[in-house]
Amino acid sequence: MHDRANKNRATEDMMQGTSAAVPPARAGKVRSMAKTLLALALLAGCAAGCGLVDAVFDGFKHAKAVENDLVAMVGVKPAVGFNWHNGRLTSVTVTFPSLLQDKPLHELADAARAAVGKEFKQRADDVVLAFSLGPSETPAVQADQTQGKNLP
Repeated sequence: MHDRANKNRATEDMMQGTSAAVPPARAGKVRSMAKTLLALALLAGCAAGCGLVDAVFDGFKHAKAVENDLVAMVGVKPAVGFNWHNGRLTSVTVTFPSLLQDKPLHELADAARAAVGKEFKQRADDVVLAFSLGPSETPAVQADQTQGKNLP
């Protein structure tokens, strides 16, 4: 009978060792780390699932490739921006730094469409061709008068 009591006590001691409570300070860190890991896993899963990773990382590479193609075709480097929506390329904007007098507009448009289609490897819903005109040429006197007024 004495041996049975010792076995029960030993079994209780072992069980207590395996189910010992985590100290409160450490439990907070463990919970915080678990929440952080869960949030990161959810974010990674969502980003991979909706094509966001491709849009962010590869989209900039595609835009740079369009810029390089247009420099080779036209001789002027444009700025290229893009917009994705649910994995679909909705628009690409090609902005040249100034008006190009030596190239007809239809040639620039054809070159931009061709470069976008080739480098993004999918059809864009809209390709926007733009030119930067620089600052407006409002006389300084008129600009000073309109400052501080709410215009309709």
